[in-house]
Amino acid sequence: MLIGIPKEIKTFEFRVAMTPGGAGRLVHEGHGVLVEKGAGIGAGFKDEDYRKAGVRVLSSKREIYRRSHLILKVKEPQPVEYPLLRPGLILFTFLHLAANRPLLRELLKKKVTAVAYETVQTDDGRLPLLAPMSEIAGKLAPLVGANYLRKDLGGKGALLPSVGVGGTGHVTVIGAGQVGGHAVAISHALGASLSVYDIDQGKLEKLNIRYPERLQILPSLDELPEVLCRTDLLIGAVLVPGKRSPVVVNKKTVRLMEPGSVVIDVAVDQGGCVETIRPTTLKNPVYKRYGILHYGVANIPSLVPRSATEALSLVTLPYLLKLAGQGMERAFASDPGFKKGLNVMNGEIVCPALHSTHTVFASHRG
Repeated sequence: MLIGIPKEIKTFEFRVAMTPGGAGRLVHEGHGVLVEKGAGIGAGFKDEDYRKAGVRVLSSKREIYRRSHLILKVKEPQPVEYPLLRPGLILFTFLHLAANRPLLRELLKKKVTAVAYETVQTDDGRLPLLAPMSEIAGKLAPLVGANYLRKDLGGKGALLPSVGVGGTGHVTVIGAGQVGGHAVAISHALGASLSVYDIDQGKLEKLNIRYPERLQILPSLDELPEVLCRTDLLIGAVLVPGKRSPVVVNKKTVRLMEPGSVVIDVAVDQGGCVETIRPTTLKNPVYKRYGILHYGVANIPSLVPRSATEALSLVTLPYLLKLAGQGMERAFASDPGFKKGLNVMNGEIVCPALHSTHTVFASHRG
């Protein structure tokens, strides 16, 4: 199979879909690999590193799309890339189609076979290709939020760790999965006090045991208004695989936060779980709503592109080898969890969670 790796063009997206080592493994297994010139520079990989691995480096993105059987990316195709899509092309990348109607329609129209990293599962229901990026985003969210609490950046001027005998800053995390769990770990390590909500009581109980001090479990969303009145940093981390994230924090509740507080919604790529969030970029990451800073960056791991690229390549390579080596039909037949990554094919929606997305896109913006 001929595999193409174009340079990412989403704003301030510095990751690349595969390291030179991973690309070399594909070549070793008998596959052809085309990489766009400069694709790895943002993550610290030179064109020469790919050439040494047996990869062909091309200067034309159009040529890579035209010649490749499979396009391997990090982020979803951007609108300027839509004309490069074609029937029969296999696209393997993060897609988040539940919150991206234009791309979904384009993939259906062009009859692209689209396999989404974020819906691939294991037998026990884990999301192996999403997990490392969720971990990175979860670990970065408290650090980014702590930074934006600075007065010179528009924050309230609060420090999350305690100072002397003073109280600690307060972080509220909505969702205790991969993102939320790591956000809790870093926030607690910073010295903040925490409130956490999730519908899964088992996850909450584990957190309660692990962090017996400075952590409050919220038994229901009825407790949220009182908690947000004293929250410095709100982190949204709600994921429903393949579907839009439900709105858990409405704008009326957000307005209870003090001016200069910070909201980071890591679920923004799936529509967001905070009603007042909208997508932003690493170039212009924040905006104010009701005096509260909102950070809606959908590619937070791009802040650490070297680590993120290495982690992503490590988990995607086995699936890519299976797909390229066995062909799509055999690869999916041998691994039902991998097949769950198939979102659209031959102009039809395959992922059940996307059927309602295609017909009804109810806005949750406030």
